[in-house]
Amino acid sequence: MSTPICWVVTDGKAGMENQCLGLAEALGLVPVIKRVKLRAPWKQLSPFLLRLGNRWSLSPAGDRLDGPPPDLLIATGRHSVSSSLAIRRMSRGHAFRVQIQDPAIDPGAFDLVVVPRHDRLRGPNVVVTKGALHRITPEMLAAAAENFAPRLAVLPHPRIAVLVGGSNGTYSLTPAVAERLADGLVALQRRHGGSLLVTPSRRTGIDNEAVLRRRLAGLPGEVWDGSGDNPYLGYLAHADVVVVTADSVNMVCEACSTGKPVYVVELEGGSFKFQRFHEALRADGLTRPFDGSLEHWTYPPLDDTRMVAGVIRRRLGERGNRW
Repeated sequence: MSTPICWVVTDGKAGMENQCLGLAEALGLVPVIKRVKLRAPWKQLSPFLLRLGNRWSLSPAGDRLDGPPPDLLIATGRHSVSSSLAIRRMSRGHAFRVQIQDPAIDPGAFDLVVVPRHDRLRGPNVVVTKGALHRITPEMLAAAAENFAPRLAVLPHPRIAVLVGGSNGTYSLTPAVAERLADGLVALQRRHGGSLLVTPSRRTGIDNEAVLRRRLAGLPGEVWDGSGDNPYLGYLAHADVVVVTADSVNMVCEACSTGKPVYVVELEGGSFKFQRFHEALRADGLTRPFDGSLEHWTYPPLDDTRMVAGVIRRRLGERGNRW
């Protein structure tokens, strides 16, 4: 049996592309990545009218939909909607097309739509997840634990991984908030001992990073300075507890994939959609608000990615395709 052709089509945003890649990898596939851009007038069209799109809607600034059509398409983002519909025509309906996140058009236009439960979209071909798909697996964490052991295994327990996001269209991380976060981390370490493993993101900002470095200087652990290999997976693998800011569904879900206690740090702002996401994870017993306490609890690791991969295998089996 030949290996199926899998395409991942996105607008190139790393967080969204990683969801598609994680799903492809959970299916045991190495995808062809297509990062697309729309040209006028499709760029200005409402999502509903993107149903009129075709391969000519793509800007030459992005990738072309050339090559043998895929057997499986995994796509996400507004710019990928017209591409998915074009691929349906190109493949004469052969391609099984998966759209991650609400496409803002009838989900019946796709073979499968995957949305988190804090979105309202539902339908017979809609798969609802607890959060975001991602690429982290137990095997990746085990490898990271081994790779980073010489650097991190000597640090005292409890090891507290701190995943710091930043400002986006919903939340704001300001120096004042960074000061409060630093206060809480300092108090936590002084009360319980252990070490802090802090990794800022691209959105954290220079001023906020400076606050964290200044306030946490001298405490056991490290604040990653961006040099060398990214220790993100190593921190998750070696941590006893994870603290993560509320702004990133992806980071929270990756933290919950470890099965370790996860504390969520509130930032300024928020939305009803984020509120539904965080309330549901707390109700499920996966996360708790960061309040300076340090408790231990267990739960089945969050594994939406493999769940969705299982659904795709079943749907393909129903069509007579078994990989």
